[in-house]
Amino acid sequence: MNNPSTVSRRKFLQTTTTFAGGLLIPFFVSAGAKRMGMLGALGAAEAAGADSAVAFAPNAYLGIGRDNSVHIILAHVEMGQGVWTTLPMLIADELDCDWNKIKVGHAPPAQPYYHTMFGIQITGGSSTTWSEFDRYRQAGATARAVMVAAAAQQWGVAPEACSTADGYVIYNDKKLSYGELADAAAKIPPPANVPLKPASEWKYIGKGVKRLDTSEKINGKARFGMDVQFPGLLTAVIARPPVFGAQLKRFDAAKAKTVAGVRQVVAVPSGVAVIADHFWAAKQGREALVVEWDIEPSLQIDTPGQWAAYRGLTEQRGAVAAKAGDAQDALSKAADKVDVEYTLPYLAHACMEPLNCTVKIANDKCEIWTGTQMPGLDQGAAAKILGFKPEQVEVHTMFLGGGFGRRATAASDFVSEAVEVAKASGKAVKTVWTREDDIRGGYYRPAFLHRVRVGLGEDKMPVAWHHSIVGQSILAGTPFEAGVKDGIDGASVEGVNDSPYMGHVPNHLIELHSPKNKIPVLWWRSVGHTHTAFVMETMIDQLAHSAGKDPVEYRRTLLKDHKRPLSALNLAAEKAGWGTPLPAGHFRGIAVHDSFGSAVAQVAEVSVEKGKVRVHRVVCAIDCGLAVNPDGVAAQMESGIIFGLTAFLYGNISLDKGRVRQGNFHDYKMVRMQEAPAIEVFIVPSTEKMGGAGEPGVPPLAPAVANALFAATGKRIRNLPVKPEDLS
Repeated sequence: MNNPSTVSRRKFLQTTTTFAGGLLIPFFVSAGAKRMGMLGALGAAEAAGADSAVAFAPNAYLGIGRDNSVHIILAHVEMGQGVWTTLPMLIADELDCDWNKIKVGHAPPAQPYYHTMFGIQITGGSSTTWSEFDRYRQAGATARAVMVAAAAQQWGVAPEACSTADGYVIYNDKKLSYGELADAAAKIPPPANVPLKPASEWKYIGKGVKRLDTSEKINGKARFGMDVQFPGLLTAVIARPPVFGAQLKRFDAAKAKTVAGVRQVVAVPSGVAVIADHFWAAKQGREALVVEWDIEPSLQIDTPGQWAAYRGLTEQRGAVAAKAGDAQDALSKAADKVDVEYTLPYLAHACMEPLNCTVKIANDKCEIWTGTQMPGLDQGAAAKILGFKPEQVEVHTMFLGGGFGRRATAASDFVSEAVEVAKASGKAVKTVWTREDDIRGGYYRPAFLHRVRVGLGEDKMPVAWHHSIVGQSILAGTPFEAGVKDGIDGASVEGVNDSPYMGHVPNHLIELHSPKNKIPVLWWRSVGHTHTAFVMETMIDQLAHSAGKDPVEYRRTLLKDHKRPLSALNLAAEKAGWGTPLPAGHFRGIAVHDSFGSAVAQVAEVSVEKGKVRVHRVVCAIDCGLAVNPDGVAAQMESGIIFGLTAFLYGNISLDKGRVRQGNFHDYKMVRMQEAPAIEVFIVPSTEKMGGAGEPGVPPLAPAVANALFAATGKRIRNLPVKPEDLS
């Protein structure tokens, strides 16, 4: 496997002749699936045919070569979150292999690789590690047991007398490597049930290890979708409608075809593709195109008008997401009332690697090279376009230069588009999105407006809470529409309807309005929690101040029956020195939020000078249950904090007559290195159920900073991104 980042299941089985006679251990996902016996020698598997050899639906494979190498194919993709390392840790601990001998590759699209919870092949929802924890360890344990049995058989001793370490089976002064044992081990039926190691014997789990993808990403060997090249490959860029929902009327390609290097100009469902020898020629050709679009007036959405329409909806009854008591009656009788509005705009994913997809169609076969979070859906979409069977489409999953949900669209938009280009042209083509295409191409975090009306009792604790949320559904109209129940898209209200605070409000009503328009929306890192955490945590902070109570103490009162958020809150406050003096002009704010099975609290330390916000320090505490890879958890918290800070300070997709105003990093800004705060991450020692880490670091950041800014200026931030005038 010269390029493990692009290996397919079939190629994995075929190319294992480089360690011929090695051992292949399958393991499974389906709750009802029975563990299949070891497949035997890889040569026999090849003779039987790769597809029939894995007919019992293994989810991933552990292969051991004669050179003692350990080859692991993952059902989840690496997009910077660290699963290339974390999942092999689970196998390595049970297998007792040499960490430096591990090689990893992405799995191809196939039903055996379906996610156990989501029912499709997907990487997302901060679910990879906890969903794979048992079965990856079981695969390693099974392989180790077979290796021990093979060695014991050769030595004529009981397996119980043998031990393992660093890829060797040991008995007294005798030692055999796993590579030396592979042939013999392949002939031994694996045991049905192998006990897993207790935590006290873990060598890797719960401890930091060197990331397996670091060196290749540093030296440039790691291959991303944008890196794909082979003889005869052309490059395409597409002229897409300037307004979402507009249709192509006509185009004139005469000038485009005069650009040196331009080979073809073809119409595709998403627009007009200019195909050339290289990217620059394709881009120049697109600029020379004459295109006319049919733009209906109803498509010309204007951001101020959209907010006005959303605001009007909050005066109407919406679909009920949660209800207790009589919120409206209790509000009318409350001793004190708060009535506030929040606006949170569309946000682009802005992955560092812009979208791209390479497609080659030949001999009744389609090959696709791309970074994707849902390779199976992409395979199916390509097959449908071409009239192929899914098995005629081979997807080579590359490293992803960021995902954040954008590379997981139910419509397989950028992959389908690339297939259409290759189909129309009859050539092998890499379709590339420019940064402007990426920012203006849609599939944003939806824009949301919240109206919150809270009634306080004599003790200044909330007794009534009426919460109206307005924003597009990300599930309606997709294959995941089953997630919309009784008019409620759970992704729109998560973090409010299930907030631990709501259990302390005897009268509450959470309502949702899901207006429709042509702007494509999608999950964005931490999904609904991106906006609900901001609203909930700034509201709780406001209530604490109105009650004359310390924000941490106020939260402790409300969270006294909620162990995980309380533990994260307490640890973050302790490590940040909450209540201790700060440098002159510095102020603190705190927020805590549950999402993706984990609780995260953050304390932000800020200053404001001439309307310019400076975040100096963020202290973060997470209760994620067992932290399999603590270094990875810390990295994800750091990443989430920077991601969240970018959205707080700069994130904004706005529309003028249906056209997106922003286009590149000059007007859709990112937090730069000199703006980044010092970040300290602490992991709560926890025996709670394992949660996620990739997404939960994002939600608390914005409210923590906003609460610190209130402490600094006395101004409440309710419209994002923050603006200088909001602080004056």
